[in-house]
Amino acid sequence: MGIVGISKKDQEAIFRVVAAILHLGNIDFAKGKEIDSSIPKDDKAKFHLKTAAELLRCDADALEDALCKRLMITPEEVIKRSLDPGSATVSRDGLAKTIYSRLFDWLVDKINKSIGQDPNSKCLIGVLDIYGFESFKLNSFEQFCINFTNEKLQQHFNQHMFKTEQEEYTKEQIDWSYIEFEDNQDVLDLIEKKPGGIVALLDEACMFPKSTHETFANKLYQTFKYNKRFIKPKFSQTDFTIAHYAGEVTYQSDQFLDKNKDYVVPEHQDLLIASKCPFVSDLFPPLPEETSKSSKFSSIGSGFKLQLQQLMETLSSTEPHYIRCVKPNNLHKPAIFENINIRHQLRCGGVLEAIRISCAGYPTRRAFVEFANRFGLFAPEATEANCEEKNVCQKILEKTGLKGYQIGKTKVFLRAGQMAELDARRAQVLGNAAKVIQQNIRTHQTRKHYLALQKKTIYLQAWWRGRLAFKLFEKMRREAAAVKIQKNIRSYEARKAYKELHMSVVTMQTALRAIAARKEFRFGIQTKASIIIQARWRCHKAALYYKRLKKGSIVTQCRWRGRLAMGELRKLKMAATHSGALLEAKSKLQKQVKERTRCLQQEKGLRAASDTSAHQEEKRKLEKQVEELTWRLQLEKGLRTNLEEYKAHEIAKLKNSLQEMKEKVDETNALLLLEREENAMKTIELASSVIKEADVLVEDPEKFKKLRMEVESLKTSLKLEKQKAHHYERKYIEARICCEERGKRLEDTEKKLRQLQESMTRFTSRRTL
Repeated sequence: MGIVGISKKDQEAIFRVVAAILHLGNIDFAKGKEIDSSIPKDDKAKFHLKTAAELLRCDADALEDALCKRLMITPEEVIKRSLDPGSATVSRDGLAKTIYSRLFDWLVDKINKSIGQDPNSKCLIGVLDIYGFESFKLNSFEQFCINFTNEKLQQHFNQHMFKTEQEEYTKEQIDWSYIEFEDNQDVLDLIEKKPGGIVALLDEACMFPKSTHETFANKLYQTFKYNKRFIKPKFSQTDFTIAHYAGEVTYQSDQFLDKNKDYVVPEHQDLLIASKCPFVSDLFPPLPEETSKSSKFSSIGSGFKLQLQQLMETLSSTEPHYIRCVKPNNLHKPAIFENINIRHQLRCGGVLEAIRISCAGYPTRRAFVEFANRFGLFAPEATEANCEEKNVCQKILEKTGLKGYQIGKTKVFLRAGQMAELDARRAQVLGNAAKVIQQNIRTHQTRKHYLALQKKTIYLQAWWRGRLAFKLFEKMRREAAAVKIQKNIRSYEARKAYKELHMSVVTMQTALRAIAARKEFRFGIQTKASIIIQARWRCHKAALYYKRLKKGSIVTQCRWRGRLAMGELRKLKMAATHSGALLEAKSKLQKQVKERTRCLQQEKGLRAASDTSAHQEEKRKLEKQVEELTWRLQLEKGLRTNLEEYKAHEIAKLKNSLQEMKEKVDETNALLLLEREENAMKTIELASSVIKEADVLVEDPEKFKKLRMEVESLKTSLKLEKQKAHHYERKYIEARICCEERGKRLEDTEKKLRQLQESMTRFTSRRTL
């Protein structure tokens, strides 16, 4: 309220007045001590009476007298008459209505002034919002007034619609003489005509004190007995039915008389004028003298009819625009459409009647350009021939076969339903055309999709062929690289094997040459020793012959030569002494030979065992390494890139171990040969020393024989040693041959490993493809 210029003081006064009206409604009355008198019913009623008086700033006793008593002014005197509880209640309601009406009028006037409308302005925009047509189970005076208003507005709407249609048809030179619409003037005459209308009869009944609603209903039945708009119900003596434009409505006349009366009570007026609140006193200006002298009857129906007449005059002087508001449901929820309720609203709002009036003429009208543009597809030859728009429309309508239409100066006028028929035909034609267009578009899209798919397929095939070619090239390159690597590895291994073989051959040749040289040296020594032995033996034979001769001569001369015998005796003694030393030397030599032979046999056994165990250990190592390589090959299929390096490392390791084994065997054989040579040299030296000693003792035949036998035994032992040496050499050669065979087997195993690797790479390449 502050926005429209109402001060806070006035707002407080407005709230007090509204609160006072509410408290007045809570005051109940009971019978007083006197006849036909009334007093507040109880303490609660007295409380509300006192509160209302305080809010209105008036005396509580004066308010009670204004509600429960009435002044009757006569020429002689003024009489104060008490009211019964029912009349007091009517007086209370009248006071509340009067206060509320004055407050409402004051608010409307205040709001209009705050809006700032120019009173001298000739142009205005007004909004009229009234209740729609009402038809309930119980309809009273309020529904009667509302429906009366809707009848007036419906008549104005019909006249406006028909006038507008008439002007349009006249302008377009259309024949409209046969168009009719139903006028509701007879209903309005039934309600407002003087002196025989319902409102006039109601005012007349209200002016008679003894009139009741039964007498009023009988008066209506008698007056409108033959009126087609007035109907008397069969089962009621006080109800009456009016056939409105929106339908028949039955009214109950029980409270028509009471609701139509509008007395201006002077006691109420004087009470509120005397209020100490300026706002309340301003709501009730003083009454004229003629009205203040007595209670003057005023009819609400007559006042309502007068206001409605003024409203219709205002509407007739303006250009109205109608807006019909329809409530979809009574639940105030979205997406709910109540058909019965909406149909009732449309009927009560006059929409159906307006549609009926519109359909009576030519409800559909289109300009030539709009009509030709929309429906030119029915006569394409006319649109292509550059004809006038009117002729084009004429040809279109002729081709469609419509009847009842008219062609004006600028528009085409169609009857109800013809526009829908044209739209249906147009939709059918457009639908067929759309099908053809859709078919062509689908064909185009399918062909476009096919071409795009073909292009992508060709591109994909080309890319895939390139990918396959690249993979094939990569595979060929890798195979060529593998072949080259294998060739280089084979050449390296062949060179390495050749070098090893060359070194082995050179070593063997050196060893064989050394053996041959040693053999030749030993043969020369033996030849020289045999020559010496032969020379010594011949010398011994000659000396023995000489000794025999000498012995014979000595025997013959022994007796003759005593000293010579004694000397011989001494020589023999010395020879005996020397023979004991020789026997000791012989025994020592035999022990040394036995010890040397035993050591040599032990060394030979150890070497043979070491050679055999070393070969077996080496064989087990090789077999274990081969098994390990095979196991690793099975487990490490995914590590193909490191297989070559690992293989080269393992092969080098095997070759190094084989080379070390060969070197150990060569060293062992060389040491064995050196020891045998040393033993042979020692034996030869011993033999030469024995020979020398034998030369010394050659004179003793038995000793010489023994020495000869010992020499022979030494020769045989030397031969045995040579045979054993040859045997060990053969074993060494066999071991070397076995090592070479194992090397070949190792190479075969490597070849098999390479083949397995190649097959595995081919298998993985096929899987990737």
